[in-house]
This record gives sequence, C-alpha cells and structure tokens, in this order.
Amino acid sequence: MKRYLLILLSFFFVAFSAQNFIKVSENHFIKDGKPYYFVGTNYWYGGMLGAKNGDRERLIKELDELKSLGITNLRVMASAEGGDQDFTVFPATQPSQGKYNKELLEGLDFFLNELRKRNMDAVLYLTNNWEWSGGMSKYLEWNGYGLIPNPNIGNYTWAEFMSYTSQFQKCEPCKKAYLNHVKKILARKNSVNGIPYSQDKTIMAWEVANEPRIWNTENEKAFTEWINDVVNTIKKIDKNHLVTTGSEGSIGSNVDIKAFERTHKNPNIDYLTIHIWPKNWEWYKINDKEKNLDFAIKKTEEYIDEHIEVALHLKKPLVLEEFGFPRENESLDKTSSAIERNLYYEYILKKVKNSIQEGLPLTALNFWGYSGVAKNNPKDGKWYRGNDFTTDPPHEPQGLNSVFSTDTSTLNLLHKMSIEFSKISPNNK
Repeated sequence: MKRYLLILLSFFFVAFSAQNFIKVSENHFIKDGKPYYFVGTNYWYGGMLGAKNGDRERLIKELDELKSLGITNLRVMASAEGGDQDFTVFPATQPSQGKYNKELLEGLDFFLNELRKRNMDAVLYLTNNWEWSGGMSKYLEWNGYGLIPNPNIGNYTWAEFMSYTSQFQKCEPCKKAYLNHVKKILARKNSVNGIPYSQDKTIMAWEVANEPRIWNTENEKAFTEWINDVVNTIKKIDKNHLVTTGSEGSIGSNVDIKAFERTHKNPNIDYLTIHIWPKNWEWYKINDKEKNLDFAIKKTEEYIDEHIEVALHLKKPLVLEEFGFPRENESLDKTSSAIERNLYYEYILKKVKNSIQEGLPLTALNFWGYSGVAKNNPKDGKWYRGNDFTTDPPHEPQGLNSVFSTDTSTLNLLHKMSIEFSKISPNNK
C-alpha cells in the first residue's frame, strides 16, 4: 500500500509539474491553466548582460521595469557565433566551431534564473540567418566555404551574402555542427539554480533560428528537410517545451505564402511566427508621400491577414514576434518624436486584441525592441565594441527602432494593452 501511494504521489507530481510548461490548446497558448495572450519584446542580448563581465545591474533594473509594465515574454538569442568581424555581436558564445565561452553560457543561466524569479518567459532562438551574430554564414565559413561576403565590411552586396548563406541547408558538416550545438544547449544544466534547461518552465519555446529563409524554389526541399530534422530532434530531446521556426512569414519564404504553409506542416512545429518591417521592406519611406504611415498599416494588415489564414489551415497559434518602426525622420535621438511609431504600435496592438476576441490564431506579439537604459550616440549610429547593447543589432543605426525606458508614451501604450490582454478570456469574444 505504501509503495502504491508513493507511485500515486509521484504520478501527481509529474502531472502537476507538466502543467507548469506553456502549452498549445487549439489556436492559443495555455499558461498555468489559463489562456496566455502576451505583450512581449525582443531582448536578444539578455544572456550577454547576465555574464559576469556583462552588466547584471542593468539587466536586473530592466527586467524589473518590464515586469512592472506587464511585458513578460522575452525573445532572446541563445548564442552568437564567431564574433571576429566588425558589425558583429561581440563577445560570441561560440567563438569557433564547437568551442564555447563559459562566461556567456553562465550569463544565459543567470538571465534565465532572473526571469524565473519574476515569472517571466523566454523564447530562445538557436542561431541566426543573418551575419550580425555570426549564424548560418559562420558555419559555412568554418566548414570551408570561404570568407563570409559581409556587405557591412566589404564591397559585397546583400544579394551576394544571401546567395552565400543559401548554401547552408545543403552543407552536411554545417548542419551537423549546428545540430551538435542545439543538443549542447538543450542538454545544459543551469549553473545558478541547477535546473536542466529541458525542465525549466521559464523557457516557453525553442526557435530553430532567427528568420530562417527558404531562399528560392529549388531550395525548398532541402530547407524543409532541414527544418523537420531540427524540430524533430528538439522534440526527441525535450518533450516539455514548444518549438517554432522563427520565420518572418511569406517574405522569408522568398517564394509565396503557400511555401510558408508547406514548410510549417510538421506537427512538431507548435506555433507559427511572422515578422514585419515596414521600413526595411519599403512599405514606409520618410521622403515618399505615397509610402506613408497609412500605406504601411495597409500592407501590414494584408500581411497579417494572409498569415492568419495559414494558421487557421494548420490549426496553430500565430505570434507577431518582430515588428519595428523608426522615430520621426528616422532620428536616433531618444528625445525625438515617436508619434508615428506610437500610431503604428497602437494599430498592431488593437489588431492582435481583436484577433483574440474573435477567436482567431493571432494571440501574441513581441515588439522590436526594448533597449531600457542603454546609452546611444544620436550623432553616430555605429556600434563599437564596449558600447551598450540596444535591440538595434550591431550593423544597424543604434537607436533606430529601440524603445528606451525614457519612451514613456510608447511604454504606457504597451502597458495598457498588456492589462487588457490579461482580462480577455475565451468566453468574452
């Protein structure tokens, strides 16, 4: 009888523990037994601030501010690769293939433990499609494909860089090295609290990469096989956490919306993601009367709606996990006007709220991005090693899309909507 009770208690303990992990139910998320509709942010450098040589004081201050605003879901870079080029994240977690910076791994541990204290959640992406943190192109360079044609530091074009990076899904040693990296991160035990990553409820989801791209029709088969291999491997190792791809959506397919749907059919892909960049995608230009805020919102509406349709077909939640908008005249000065940015943010927030109320799959967002108390030089947008990290990556003008702690109008808007999201239940559609 005693043995039976112990087995029964053990069963209930496991069942209760499992409920702590964020899950998917129909087309939305469940956290602690309740629907989870979140206003989150991108905070890619969180683990870097957590390192002993990072800035833990800044990290703690910023996490406290985010928590107070109800912005509790943070999308974060699990590691950077290389770190040996200008305009690239430095220091790197993996400075050379298979070799790791212990302090940065421990920085991610510290960061996750601070989130845990505050009941905040992390989405961790495991590599990057782009050169600013090393990413897939670095694996190619490590495995004999020549120097990265980085358009930030040489006479290269973005077309040349993208053509180079498109080789990744057909580079067997690259894929193997990356998968070894995935296994290492998933197998890690937090050095601060002793909790294995695979059992840490602070982690909401693993992302295959930041903005993985199909590139072209010919590469779709190789891309899909690679995505499925990674996703299935993650699920075999870690059955507790959600998995997604980190895709931009149809723009990231470089083919069409149907390609996005085809590459996300795997049932082990728990939810879909999209990114929206009106300036980068030339939906918004400060000197073009036709491509103004109204046009940017119109294009955004169309983009969101076509991806909601895909999410309905696949019966998966959809997260708008990146969107950014510059200040007036693309100013880098944090004291300059953010009126149009706020109007764009307000549109996005209402769009997601309406989707939730109508029972549609778009149920959460992560804006790009929160830069807290970071200092930037509005007269020189370049990032130099040793400067504060902002959410504008090292190759972009520092402060362009950043929301600082001093941006009270924007933060108040986000706070207000986080409160409204928390009050929505499936019954008051």
